[in-house]
Amino acid sequence: MNKRLITILGPTACGKTAVATQLAARIGGEIISADSRQVYRRMDIGTGKDLKEYTLVDGTRIPYHLIDIVEPGTKYNLYMYQKDFKQVYDDIMSRGKTPVLCGGTGLYIESILRDYQLADVPEDKLLREELKGKSLSELTEMLKELKRRNGTCMHNTTDVDTAQRAIRAIEIEMHSGCAVEGNDHIDIGSPIVIGINVDRELRRKRITERLHARLQEGMVEEVRGLLDEGIKPEDLIYYGLEYKYLTMYVLGQLTYSEMTSKLEIAIHQFAKRQMTWFRGMERRGVPITWIDGPREDNSVEKVVDSIMEHV
Repeated sequence: MNKRLITILGPTACGKTAVATQLAARIGGEIISADSRQVYRRMDIGTGKDLKEYTLVDGTRIPYHLIDIVEPGTKYNLYMYQKDFKQVYDDIMSRGKTPVLCGGTGLYIESILRDYQLADVPEDKLLREELKGKSLSELTEMLKELKRRNGTCMHNTTDVDTAQRAIRAIEIEMHSGCAVEGNDHIDIGSPIVIGINVDRELRRKRITERLHARLQEGMVEEVRGLLDEGIKPEDLIYYGLEYKYLTMYVLGQLTYSEMTSKLEIAIHQFAKRQMTWFRGMERRGVPITWIDGPREDNSVEKVVDSIMEHV
């Protein structure tokens, strides 16, 4: 088959990892993760790595990349991701394999499919000091105004759910409005982009069930362990969602009931924002073929069969 990039995207809990793995097995492919938090080592349960999904029933292991590549506390960013992606992509192609980009971080995916050209923006300590103490809503409005002025859409404001993230986004926007120099051009030809669609109510049910399962699996203990090894609480909170709310719980800022309630709502909202981003990608010129995801009457194998018709 033609060796070109295949992208499997979709909101959280849609079953895209299982689909991408089965697809890769059929076409001789390797997975490239497009998840902004699975890059961190030892942040396993909270990021939903589910590494066992990369091993098939017969024991075959599907190679995966850009998971567990940096230490917790690192401020991994889009520029770094593009650089790492290109290295992995070139390696996979050189070995005659098919790269399968899989994930739910819309900004990372779009940066590859539309070949964003970004500069490696350093930290601006003076700016950070100036913005220190401003509320998240104030920072968000500032970011929106900068984006309007620069005419850019390089930052996924839907993921800016902490003041630290908002300040970093402002920092990049103020650095010449996302300078078009830095990373090398990524030549991916004409990629195939498949979106995994899932009924809203089924998605909500899966999110709720998965959250409680991960709490049972030791997600709180995972966060405690990260704090015990010296990771700063503000760094974990910076990563958002599970790490934000569980850190607040461990620090005594939320009760267990408050944590689970707020976190569940936040994940539902996040999934909705993911879909908003993907629809925006379509408006910005990225064609996505949407396919019904796995469910009781639609196995992973059937979903992959449908994808193969397009591949």
